[in-house]
Amino acid sequence: MEAVKRWRSDWRYPTTLLCIYGFFSSVKPLEPFLIPYLTGPDKNLTTEQVNSQIFPVWTYSYLSVLVPVFLLTDWLRYKPVVVFQGVILFITTALLRWTGSVSAMQAMQFSYGVVTASDVAYFSYIYSVVDLKRYRRATSYTRSVQLLGYTIGSVLGQLLVSFNLMSYNNILDFTLVLTAIALFTSCFLPMPQQSMFFHRQHSAQKPAMAETREHGDGATDAEGSSRSSTSLEEMKEEKVVGGKTEDDKEKEPRAENANEPGGRQSCSQVILQLWRDFRQCYSSRQLLYWSLWWAMATCGYNQTANYVQVLWEHVQPSQNFSIYNGGVEAASNLLSAATAYGIGFTEVRWEQWGELALGGFSGLGGAALFLMTFTGNIWVCYGGYILFKCLYMLLITIAMYQIATGLSMERYALIFGANSFGALVLQTVITSVVVDSRGLGLAIIPQFIIYASYFSTISVVFSLRGLFSIWRTHRDKKEEIAASKTEIGVCEEHRF
Repeated sequence: MEAVKRWRSDWRYPTTLLCIYGFFSSVKPLEPFLIPYLTGPDKNLTTEQVNSQIFPVWTYSYLSVLVPVFLLTDWLRYKPVVVFQGVILFITTALLRWTGSVSAMQAMQFSYGVVTASDVAYFSYIYSVVDLKRYRRATSYTRSVQLLGYTIGSVLGQLLVSFNLMSYNNILDFTLVLTAIALFTSCFLPMPQQSMFFHRQHSAQKPAMAETREHGDGATDAEGSSRSSTSLEEMKEEKVVGGKTEDDKEKEPRAENANEPGGRQSCSQVILQLWRDFRQCYSSRQLLYWSLWWAMATCGYNQTANYVQVLWEHVQPSQNFSIYNGGVEAASNLLSAATAYGIGFTEVRWEQWGELALGGFSGLGGAALFLMTFTGNIWVCYGGYILFKCLYMLLITIAMYQIATGLSMERYALIFGANSFGALVLQTVITSVVVDSRGLGLAIIPQFIIYASYFSTISVVFSLRGLFSIWRTHRDKKEEIAASKTEIGVCEEHRF
Protein backbone atom coordinates (compact mmCIF):
# COMPACT_ATOMS: atom_id res chain seq x y z
CA MET A 1 0.00 0.00 0.00
CA GLU A 2 2.85 2.38 0.89
CA ALA A 3 4.54 1.64 -2.43
CA VAL A 4 1.32 2.51 -4.30
CA LYS A 5 0.99 5.81 -2.40
CA ARG A 6 4.61 6.71 -3.15
CA TRP A 7 4.10 5.87 -6.83
CA ARG A 8 0.99 8.05 -7.05
CA SER A 9 2.73 10.97 -5.38
CA ASP A 10 5.72 10.71 -7.74
CA TRP A 11 5.90 12.84 -10.91
CA ARG A 12 6.09 9.71 -13.06
CA TYR A 13 2.50 8.71 -12.21
CA PRO A 14 0.64 11.65 -13.83
CA THR A 15 3.22 11.81 -16.63
CA THR A 16 2.72 8.12 -17.46
CA LEU A 17 -1.07 8.43 -17.43
CA LEU A 18 -0.98 11.55 -19.62
CA CYS A 19 1.38 9.81 -22.07
CA ILE A 20 -0.96 6.80 -22.28
CA TYR A 21 -3.87 9.15 -22.93
CA GLY A 22 -1.90 11.12 -25.52
CA PHE A 23 -0.79 7.97 -27.33
CA PHE A 24 -4.17 6.23 -27.63
CA SER A 25 -6.01 9.45 -28.51
CA SER A 26 -3.48 10.14 -31.30
CA VAL A 27 -3.59 6.76 -33.03
CA LYS A 28 -6.03 7.46 -35.89
CA PRO A 29 -5.50 4.89 -38.67
CA LEU A 30 -8.26 6.30 -40.89
CA GLU A 31 -7.13 9.94 -40.83
CA PRO A 32 -4.75 9.68 -43.85
CA PHE A 33 -7.61 8.07 -45.81
CA LEU A 34 -10.42 10.40 -44.79
CA ILE A 35 -11.06 11.76 -48.32
CA PRO A 36 -11.25 8.28 -49.96
CA TYR A 37 -13.59 7.19 -47.14
CA LEU A 38 -15.94 10.17 -47.43
CA THR A 39 -16.02 10.18 -51.22
CA GLY A 40 -16.16 6.38 -51.55
CA PRO A 41 -19.13 4.00 -51.41
CA ASP A 42 -19.36 4.18 -47.60
CA LYS A 43 -20.51 7.84 -47.53
CA ASN A 44 -21.08 8.74 -51.21
CA LEU A 45 -20.18 12.41 -50.75
CA THR A 46 -18.68 14.44 -53.57
CA THR A 47 -15.23 16.01 -53.39
CA GLU A 48 -16.83 19.46 -53.75
CA GLN A 49 -19.10 18.84 -50.74
CA VAL A 50 -16.18 17.69 -48.60
CA ASN A 51 -13.91 20.53 -49.74
CA SER A 52 -16.34 23.47 -49.69
CA GLN A 53 -19.07 22.53 -47.20
CA ILE A 54 -17.68 20.08 -44.63
CA PHE A 55 -14.00 20.82 -44.01
CA PRO A 56 -14.44 24.61 -43.47
CA VAL A 57 -16.63 23.91 -40.41
CA TRP A 58 -13.58 22.69 -38.47
CA THR A 59 -11.85 26.06 -38.89
CA TYR A 60 -14.92 28.03 -37.79
CA SER A 61 -15.51 25.72 -34.82
CA TYR A 62 -11.88 25.86 -33.68
CA LEU A 63 -11.87 29.67 -33.78
CA SER A 64 -15.17 30.04 -31.94
CA VAL A 65 -14.27 27.81 -28.99
CA LEU A 66 -10.50 28.39 -28.62
CA VAL A 67 -10.61 31.35 -26.21
CA PRO A 68 -13.44 29.98 -23.99
CA VAL A 69 -11.70 26.59 -23.79
CA PHE A 70 -8.38 28.28 -22.95
CA LEU A 71 -9.95 30.14 -20.00
CA LEU A 72 -12.07 27.18 -18.85
CA THR A 73 -9.03 24.91 -18.93
CA ASP A 74 -7.23 27.05 -16.38
CA TRP A 75 -10.34 27.74 -14.28
CA LEU A 76 -11.30 24.03 -14.08
CA ARG A 77 -7.66 23.02 -13.51
CA TYR A 78 -6.98 21.00 -16.65
CA LYS A 79 -8.17 17.48 -15.79
CA PRO A 80 -11.91 18.04 -16.48
CA VAL A 81 -11.06 19.46 -19.91
CA VAL A 82 -8.76 16.51 -20.69
CA VAL A 83 -11.61 14.10 -19.82
CA PHE A 84 -14.04 16.26 -21.81
CA GLN A 85 -11.69 16.11 -24.80
CA GLY A 86 -11.74 12.30 -24.62
CA VAL A 87 -15.56 12.27 -24.55
CA ILE A 88 -15.86 14.63 -27.53
CA LEU A 89 -13.23 12.65 -29.48
CA PHE A 90 -15.30 9.50 -28.93
CA ILE A 91 -18.45 11.31 -30.14
CA THR A 92 -16.57 12.65 -33.18
CA THR A 93 -15.43 9.15 -34.18
CA ALA A 94 -18.94 7.75 -33.62
CA LEU A 95 -20.48 10.45 -35.85
CA LEU A 96 -17.95 9.66 -38.56
CA ARG A 97 -18.73 5.95 -38.27
CA TRP A 98 -22.53 5.89 -38.13
CA THR A 99 -23.73 9.02 -39.96
CA GLY A 100 -23.33 10.06 -43.58
CA SER A 101 -25.23 13.21 -44.50
CA VAL A 102 -23.54 16.56 -45.15
CA SER A 103 -25.12 18.10 -42.03
CA ALA A 104 -23.96 15.16 -39.87
CA MET A 105 -20.43 15.46 -41.24
CA GLN A 106 -20.54 19.20 -40.47
CA ALA A 107 -21.51 18.34 -36.88
CA MET A 108 -18.60 15.89 -36.81
CA GLN A 109 -16.20 18.63 -37.94
CA PHE A 110 -17.58 21.02 -35.31
CA SER A 111 -16.98 18.50 -32.52
CA TYR A 112 -13.47 17.84 -33.87
CA GLY A 113 -12.80 21.59 -33.65
CA VAL A 114 -13.66 21.36 -29.93
CA VAL A 115 -11.24 18.41 -29.60
CA THR A 116 -8.45 20.42 -31.25
CA ALA A 117 -9.08 23.46 -29.05
CA SER A 118 -8.91 21.22 -25.96
CA ASP A 119 -5.30 20.27 -26.78
CA VAL A 120 -4.31 23.22 -24.58
CA ALA A 121 -5.40 21.15 -21.55
CA TYR A 122 -3.25 18.19 -22.62
CA PHE A 123 -0.13 20.30 -23.17
CA SER A 124 -0.47 22.45 -20.01
CA TYR A 125 -1.74 19.87 -17.48
CA ILE A 126 1.71 18.51 -16.72
CA TYR A 127 3.08 21.88 -15.54
CA SER A 128 0.62 21.96 -12.66
CA VAL A 129 1.50 18.54 -11.23
CA VAL A 130 5.28 18.20 -11.62
CA ASP A 131 8.19 20.16 -10.17
CA LEU A 132 9.96 22.81 -12.17
CA LYS A 133 13.08 20.66 -12.54
CA ARG A 134 10.97 17.98 -14.30
CA TYR A 135 9.39 20.35 -16.85
CA ARG A 136 11.77 19.54 -19.68
CA ARG A 137 11.55 15.77 -19.33
CA ALA A 138 7.77 15.75 -18.83
CA THR A 139 7.25 18.04 -21.83
CA SER A 140 9.53 15.86 -23.94
CA TYR A 141 7.64 12.70 -23.01
CA THR A 142 4.13 14.08 -23.59
CA ARG A 143 4.95 15.72 -26.92
CA SER A 144 7.01 12.85 -28.33
CA VAL A 145 4.48 10.19 -27.38
CA GLN A 146 1.74 12.08 -29.21
CA LEU A 147 3.92 12.26 -32.33
CA LEU A 148 4.61 8.54 -31.93
CA GLY A 149 0.85 7.92 -31.81
CA TYR A 150 0.27 9.85 -35.04
CA THR A 151 3.08 7.95 -36.74
CA ILE A 152 1.94 4.51 -35.61
CA GLY A 153 -1.62 5.38 -36.60
CA SER A 154 -0.51 6.34 -40.11
CA VAL A 155 1.61 3.20 -40.54
CA LEU A 156 -1.14 0.97 -39.13
CA GLY A 157 -3.72 2.55 -41.43
CA GLN A 158 -1.47 2.05 -44.46
CA LEU A 159 -0.95 -1.63 -43.62
CA LEU A 160 -4.65 -2.26 -42.99
CA VAL A 161 -5.64 -0.58 -46.28
CA SER A 162 -2.83 -1.92 -48.47
CA PHE A 163 -3.35 -5.56 -47.42
CA ASN A 164 -7.17 -5.29 -47.18
CA LEU A 165 -7.09 -6.44 -43.57
CA MET A 166 -9.98 -4.18 -42.54
CA SER A 167 -12.63 -2.10 -44.24
CA TYR A 168 -12.79 1.62 -43.52
CA ASN A 169 -15.77 1.07 -41.18
CA ASN A 170 -13.92 -1.64 -39.25
CA ILE A 171 -10.91 0.68 -38.89
CA LEU A 172 -13.25 3.24 -37.29
CA ASP A 173 -14.59 0.56 -34.91
CA PHE A 174 -10.99 -0.16 -33.91
CA THR A 175 -10.36 3.57 -33.43
CA LEU A 176 -13.38 3.78 -31.10
CA VAL A 177 -11.78 1.10 -28.89
CA LEU A 178 -8.51 3.05 -28.74
CA THR A 179 -10.40 6.26 -27.92
CA ALA A 180 -12.29 4.47 -25.13
CA ILE A 181 -8.96 3.35 -23.62
CA ALA A 182 -7.71 6.94 -23.73
CA LEU A 183 -10.91 8.22 -22.08
CA PHE A 184 -10.75 5.56 -19.36
CA THR A 185 -7.11 6.46 -18.62
CA SER A 186 -7.87 10.19 -18.34
CA CYS A 187 -10.29 9.54 -15.47
CA PHE A 188 -7.37 8.42 -13.26
CA LEU A 189 -5.32 11.58 -13.73
CA PRO A 190 -4.73 13.31 -10.38
CA MET A 191 -6.57 16.60 -9.95
CA PRO A 192 -4.13 19.56 -9.85
CA GLN A 193 -4.37 21.88 -6.84
CA GLN A 194 -3.28 24.97 -8.76
CA SER A 195 -3.23 26.43 -12.25
CA MET A 196 -1.27 29.11 -14.04
CA PHE A 197 -3.79 31.96 -13.79
CA PHE A 198 -7.00 31.40 -11.77
CA HIS A 199 -5.61 29.17 -9.02
CA ARG A 200 -2.10 30.51 -8.56
CA GLN A 201 -0.46 30.24 -5.16
CA HIS A 202 2.41 32.28 -3.75
CA SER A 203 4.68 29.28 -4.14
CA ALA A 204 3.80 29.16 -7.81
CA GLN A 205 5.47 32.51 -8.36
CA LYS A 206 8.96 31.13 -7.80
CA PRO A 207 8.83 28.46 -10.46
CA ALA A 208 7.67 31.07 -12.95
CA MET A 209 10.68 33.21 -12.13
CA ALA A 210 12.97 30.21 -12.25
CA GLU A 211 11.50 29.22 -15.59
CA THR A 212 12.41 32.67 -16.87
CA ARG A 213 16.00 32.06 -15.88
CA GLU A 214 16.00 28.56 -17.36
CA HIS A 215 14.71 29.75 -20.73
CA GLY A 216 17.02 32.73 -20.55
CA ASP A 217 20.11 30.51 -20.77
CA GLY A 218 19.93 30.67 -24.53
CA ALA A 219 19.75 34.47 -24.69
CA THR A 220 22.74 36.65 -25.44
CA ASP A 221 24.67 38.43 -22.70
CA ALA A 222 23.57 41.78 -24.07
CA GLU A 223 19.92 40.77 -23.77
CA GLY A 224 20.48 39.51 -20.22
CA SER A 225 22.21 42.70 -19.09
CA SER A 226 19.50 44.76 -20.75
CA ARG A 227 16.79 42.90 -18.80
CA SER A 228 18.77 43.30 -15.57
CA SER A 229 19.25 47.03 -16.02
CA THR A 230 15.57 47.46 -16.85
CA SER A 231 14.49 45.63 -13.70
CA LEU A 232 16.89 47.73 -11.59
CA GLU A 233 15.45 50.93 -13.01
CA GLU A 234 11.94 49.72 -12.25
CA MET A 235 12.95 48.94 -8.65
CA LYS A 236 14.42 52.42 -8.22
CA GLU A 237 11.20 54.02 -9.41
CA GLU A 238 9.02 52.14 -6.91
CA LYS A 239 7.67 54.13 -3.98
CA VAL A 240 7.71 52.58 -0.53
CA VAL A 241 4.44 52.90 1.37
CA GLY A 242 4.18 51.48 4.92
CA GLY A 243 7.21 49.21 4.47
CA LYS A 244 5.91 47.84 1.16
CA THR A 245 6.23 49.07 -2.37
CA GLU A 246 3.21 50.04 -4.39
CA ASP A 247 4.04 47.16 -6.72
CA ASP A 248 3.75 44.75 -3.76
CA LYS A 249 0.43 46.31 -2.83
CA GLU A 250 -0.80 45.68 -6.35
CA LYS A 251 0.34 42.07 -6.44
CA GLU A 252 -1.04 40.92 -3.09
CA PRO A 253 -4.75 41.31 -3.86
CA ARG A 254 -4.19 39.68 -7.24
CA ALA A 255 -2.62 36.60 -5.63
CA GLU A 256 -5.44 36.34 -3.09
CA ASN A 257 -8.14 36.79 -5.67
CA ALA A 258 -6.50 34.20 -7.89
CA ASN A 259 -7.16 31.58 -5.22
CA GLU A 260 -10.87 32.32 -5.17
CA PRO A 261 -12.33 29.62 -7.41
CA GLY A 262 -14.26 31.32 -10.17
CA GLY A 263 -15.16 34.57 -8.44
CA ARG A 264 -16.09 37.52 -10.62
CA GLN A 265 -13.28 39.66 -9.22
CA SER A 266 -10.79 36.82 -9.73
CA CYS A 267 -11.80 36.47 -13.38
CA SER A 268 -11.51 40.19 -14.05
CA GLN A 269 -8.12 40.33 -12.35
CA VAL A 270 -6.87 37.40 -14.43
CA ILE A 271 -8.06 38.90 -17.71
CA LEU A 272 -6.54 42.28 -16.78
CA GLN A 273 -3.23 40.64 -15.93
CA LEU A 274 -3.30 38.66 -19.20
CA TRP A 275 -3.83 41.89 -21.12
CA ARG A 276 -0.91 43.58 -19.33
CA ASP A 277 1.36 40.62 -20.02
CA PHE A 278 0.20 40.54 -23.63
CA ARG A 279 1.08 44.20 -24.20
CA GLN A 280 4.42 43.92 -22.43
CA CYS A 281 5.50 40.80 -24.35
CA TYR A 282 4.63 42.17 -27.77
CA SER A 283 6.39 45.45 -27.02
CA SER A 284 9.56 43.51 -27.95
CA ARG A 285 10.04 44.09 -31.68
CA GLN A 286 11.98 40.88 -32.25
CA LEU A 287 9.36 38.76 -30.47
CA LEU A 288 6.69 40.52 -32.55
CA TYR A 289 8.39 39.60 -35.85
CA TRP A 290 8.89 35.97 -34.84
CA SER A 291 5.25 35.79 -33.68
CA LEU A 292 4.06 37.33 -36.94
CA TRP A 293 5.86 34.62 -38.92
CA TRP A 294 4.46 31.97 -36.55
CA ALA A 295 0.86 33.09 -37.14
CA MET A 296 1.20 33.49 -40.91
CA ALA A 297 3.12 30.25 -41.52
CA THR A 298 0.93 28.16 -39.21
CA CYS A 299 -2.14 29.43 -41.04
CA GLY A 300 -0.67 28.34 -44.39
CA TYR A 301 0.52 25.01 -43.00
CA ASN A 302 -2.89 24.17 -41.52
CA GLN A 303 -4.64 24.99 -44.79
CA THR A 304 -2.19 22.81 -46.71
CA ALA A 305 -2.44 19.88 -44.29
CA ASN A 306 -6.25 20.10 -44.17
CA TYR A 307 -6.75 19.98 -47.95
CA VAL A 308 -3.71 18.04 -49.21
CA GLN A 309 -5.72 14.80 -49.40
CA VAL A 310 -8.13 16.53 -51.78
CA LEU A 311 -5.14 17.43 -53.98
CA TRP A 312 -3.84 13.86 -53.87
CA GLU A 313 -7.28 12.61 -54.86
CA HIS A 314 -7.29 15.05 -57.78
CA VAL A 315 -3.80 14.04 -58.97
CA GLN A 316 -4.46 10.31 -58.63
CA PRO A 317 -8.04 9.13 -57.82
CA SER A 318 -8.00 6.46 -55.14
CA GLN A 319 -10.27 4.18 -57.18
CA ASN A 320 -7.54 3.86 -59.82
CA PHE A 321 -4.51 3.66 -57.53
CA SER A 322 -3.25 1.87 -54.43
CA ILE A 323 -2.96 4.95 -52.22
CA TYR A 324 -0.05 5.43 -49.82
CA ASN A 325 -1.32 8.40 -47.82
CA GLY A 326 -0.60 6.67 -44.51
CA GLY A 327 3.00 5.91 -45.42
CA VAL A 328 3.54 9.50 -46.57
CA GLU A 329 2.15 10.90 -43.31
CA ALA A 330 4.31 8.53 -41.27
CA ALA A 331 7.44 9.43 -43.24
CA SER A 332 6.72 13.15 -42.96
CA ASN A 333 6.19 12.85 -39.18
CA LEU A 334 9.43 10.93 -38.63
CA LEU A 335 11.53 13.18 -40.86
CA SER A 336 9.96 16.29 -39.29
CA ALA A 337 10.79 14.99 -35.82
CA ALA A 338 14.39 14.27 -36.88
CA THR A 339 14.69 17.74 -38.42
CA ALA A 340 13.31 19.46 -35.33
CA TYR A 341 15.56 17.35 -33.08
CA GLY A 342 18.64 18.26 -35.13
CA ILE A 343 18.04 21.98 -34.53
CA GLY A 344 19.06 21.45 -30.92
CA PHE A 345 22.60 20.64 -32.05
CA THR A 346 23.14 23.55 -34.44
CA GLU A 347 25.29 26.45 -33.30
CA VAL A 348 23.64 29.37 -35.10
CA ARG A 349 22.94 32.88 -33.81
CA TRP A 350 19.25 32.77 -34.62
CA GLU A 351 18.69 36.26 -33.22
CA GLN A 352 20.86 37.51 -36.11
CA TRP A 353 20.26 35.00 -38.91
CA GLY A 354 16.82 33.72 -37.92
CA GLU A 355 14.67 36.11 -39.95
CA LEU A 356 16.70 35.41 -43.10
CA ALA A 357 16.26 31.67 -42.42
CA LEU A 358 12.51 32.19 -42.03
CA GLY A 359 12.39 33.90 -45.41
CA GLY A 360 14.66 31.48 -47.26
CA PHE A 361 13.09 28.25 -46.02
CA SER A 362 9.56 29.66 -46.43
CA GLY A 363 10.49 30.26 -50.06
CA LEU A 364 11.53 26.61 -50.42
CA GLY A 365 8.20 25.61 -48.87
CA GLY A 366 6.37 27.77 -51.41
CA ALA A 367 8.36 26.14 -54.23
CA ALA A 368 7.39 22.69 -52.91
CA LEU A 369 3.73 23.72 -52.97
CA PHE A 370 4.00 24.99 -56.55
CA LEU A 371 5.61 21.66 -57.51
CA MET A 372 2.76 19.74 -55.85
CA THR A 373 0.18 21.89 -57.62
CA PHE A 374 1.44 21.59 -61.19
CA THR A 375 2.78 18.04 -61.23
CA GLY A 376 0.74 15.15 -62.58
CA ASN A 377 2.84 12.55 -60.74
CA ILE A 378 1.49 11.44 -57.37
CA TRP A 379 4.97 10.47 -56.13
CA VAL A 380 6.32 13.95 -56.84
CA CYS A 381 3.28 15.32 -55.03
CA TYR A 382 3.99 13.08 -52.03
CA GLY A 383 7.66 14.14 -51.99
CA GLY A 384 6.74 17.83 -52.18
CA TYR A 385 4.45 17.46 -49.17
CA ILE A 386 7.13 15.70 -47.09
CA LEU A 387 9.63 18.47 -47.94
CA PHE A 388 7.08 21.20 -47.14
CA LYS A 389 6.19 19.67 -43.77
CA CYS A 390 9.83 19.16 -42.75
CA LEU A 391 10.65 22.79 -43.58
CA TYR A 392 7.71 24.05 -41.54
CA MET A 393 8.58 21.87 -38.52
CA LEU A 394 12.19 23.03 -38.74
CA LEU A 395 11.21 26.71 -38.69
CA ILE A 396 8.45 26.44 -36.09
CA THR A 397 10.93 24.74 -33.73
CA ILE A 398 13.35 27.65 -34.14
CA ALA A 399 10.51 30.15 -33.64
CA MET A 400 9.28 28.38 -30.49
CA TYR A 401 12.75 28.43 -28.97
CA GLN A 402 13.40 32.08 -29.82
CA ILE A 403 10.04 33.21 -28.45
CA ALA A 404 10.26 31.08 -25.31
CA THR A 405 13.70 32.42 -24.38
CA GLY A 406 13.32 34.65 -21.35
CA LEU A 407 9.57 34.07 -20.84
CA SER A 408 8.00 32.77 -17.65
CA MET A 409 5.64 29.80 -17.95
CA GLU A 410 2.54 32.03 -17.76
CA ARG A 411 3.76 34.27 -20.58
CA TYR A 412 4.98 31.23 -22.50
CA ALA A 413 1.42 29.85 -22.56
CA LEU A 414 -0.11 33.26 -23.27
CA ILE A 415 2.12 34.14 -26.24
CA PHE A 416 1.90 30.68 -27.76
CA GLY A 417 -1.89 30.78 -27.41
CA ALA A 418 -2.09 34.28 -28.88
CA ASN A 419 0.05 33.27 -31.87
CA SER A 420 -2.12 30.21 -32.50
CA PHE A 421 -5.23 32.36 -32.24
CA GLY A 422 -3.79 34.82 -34.78
CA ALA A 423 -3.06 31.92 -37.14
CA LEU A 424 -6.60 30.68 -36.73
CA VAL A 425 -8.09 34.11 -37.50
CA LEU A 426 -6.05 34.28 -40.73
CA GLN A 427 -7.04 30.72 -41.56
CA THR A 428 -10.72 31.53 -41.04
CA VAL A 429 -10.48 34.50 -43.41
CA ILE A 430 -8.77 32.40 -46.11
CA THR A 431 -11.22 29.53 -45.65
CA SER A 432 -14.31 31.75 -45.85
CA VAL A 433 -13.06 33.61 -48.93
CA VAL A 434 -11.21 30.90 -50.89
CA VAL A 435 -12.66 27.52 -49.86
CA ASP A 436 -16.19 27.96 -48.52
CA SER A 437 -19.00 27.47 -51.04
CA ARG A 438 -20.54 30.73 -49.77
CA GLY A 439 -17.32 32.51 -50.78
CA LEU A 440 -15.35 31.88 -53.97
CA GLY A 441 -15.53 28.11 -53.52
CA LEU A 442 -12.40 27.56 -55.63
CA ALA A 443 -11.36 24.15 -56.92
CA ILE A 444 -8.35 22.47 -55.34
CA ILE A 445 -5.73 23.54 -57.92
CA PRO A 446 -6.49 27.30 -57.64
CA GLN A 447 -6.53 26.85 -53.85
CA PHE A 448 -3.00 25.45 -53.81
CA ILE A 449 -1.78 28.14 -56.20
CA ILE A 450 -2.97 30.66 -53.58
CA TYR A 451 -1.26 28.73 -50.73
CA ALA A 452 2.01 28.55 -52.67
CA SER A 453 1.82 32.27 -53.50
CA TYR A 454 1.05 32.98 -49.85
CA PHE A 455 4.28 31.29 -48.71
CA SER A 456 6.21 33.05 -51.46
CA THR A 457 4.95 36.38 -50.10
CA ILE A 458 6.06 35.40 -46.59
CA SER A 459 9.45 34.50 -48.04
CA VAL A 460 9.92 37.88 -49.73
CA VAL A 461 8.86 39.87 -46.64
CA PHE A 462 11.07 38.02 -44.16
CA SER A 463 14.04 37.72 -46.52
CA LEU A 464 14.05 41.50 -46.96
CA ARG A 465 13.62 41.97 -43.22
CA GLY A 466 16.47 39.51 -42.53
CA LEU A 467 18.83 41.23 -44.98
CA PHE A 468 18.00 44.59 -43.41
CA SER A 469 18.71 43.22 -39.91
CA ILE A 470 22.10 41.83 -40.99
CA TRP A 471 23.03 45.11 -42.72
CA ARG A 472 22.04 47.11 -39.63
CA THR A 473 24.07 44.80 -37.36
CA HIS A 474 27.19 45.26 -39.52
CA ARG A 475 26.61 49.03 -39.67
CA ASP A 476 26.30 49.25 -35.88
CA LYS A 477 29.52 47.25 -35.46
CA LYS A 478 31.39 49.57 -37.82
CA GLU A 479 30.08 52.62 -35.95
CA GLU A 480 31.17 51.10 -32.63
CA ILE A 481 34.67 50.37 -34.00
CA ALA A 482 34.94 53.90 -35.45
CA ALA A 483 33.74 55.41 -32.18
CA SER A 484 36.24 53.38 -30.15
CA LYS A 485 39.10 54.40 -32.49
CA THR A 486 38.09 58.06 -32.16
CA GLU A 487 37.97 57.73 -28.36
CA ILE A 488 41.44 56.11 -28.32
CA GLY A 489 42.81 58.93 -30.53
CA VAL A 490 41.37 61.63 -28.22
CA CYS A 491 42.89 59.88 -25.17
CA GLU A 492 46.32 59.75 -26.83
CA GLU A 493 46.14 63.49 -27.72
CA HIS A 494 45.40 64.35 -24.10
CA ARG A 495 48.32 62.20 -22.97
CA PHE A 496 50.79 64.19 -25.07
